[in-house]
Amino acid sequence: MKILAIGRNYVDHIKELNNEIPDKPVIFTKPDTAILKNNDPFYYPDYSNDIHHEIEVIIRISKQGKSIQPKFAHKYYDAIGLGIDFTARDLQTEAKEKGLPWALAKGFNGSAPISDFIPVSEFEDLQNLDFELQVNGETRQKGNTSLMMYKIDELIAYISRFITLSTGDIIFTGTPKGVGPVKPGDRLTGILEGRKMLDFDIK
Repeated sequence: MKILAIGRNYVDHIKELNNEIPDKPVIFTKPDTAILKNNDPFYYPDYSNDIHHEIEVIIRISKQGKSIQPKFAHKYYDAIGLGIDFTARDLQTEAKEKGLPWALAKGFNGSAPISDFIPVSEFEDLQNLDFELQVNGETRQKGNTSLMMYKIDELIAYISRFITLSTGDIIFTGTPKGVGPVKPGDRLTGILEGRKMLDFDIK
């Protein structure tokens, strides 16, 4: 399985980081070693001093496909959940300033906590879902999938032009505004449509 992630898919988040609005989806990857399951704790690494949380709706691919047309994209995923795209902002900034890739800033061990998945059939409209991240009980990020620049089916169609999607792949669909640092001792809680999906500690 592989993790494919979308950068800059919510305008307010683009603005808060002073980035340019893209004219096509921004794609990056995380290795499978980034995945953190079962609400296991996240251990703060010693190579960064500025790890930021980015809450995202995630999609689980249910069958292999390439060059998928948008009108058929919904046939290629069966469940959704929540994930956090942890980002070592200091490593990312350093790489950006040098014009270098920022794979390490996004793909380090444990940088992709994910929840259990819920069948898409349990939701009326995947493009109108409320989700949020709480840190120590305080809401830090709050978004709705209707605010995505590129919708879920568009993303699947776009990615599959370049990269074959396989059963079990996970797509991170982008984060809303409100990203910020975490520190040891924090408790992170992710909520999707009123359901608690993530609830784990930073150590």
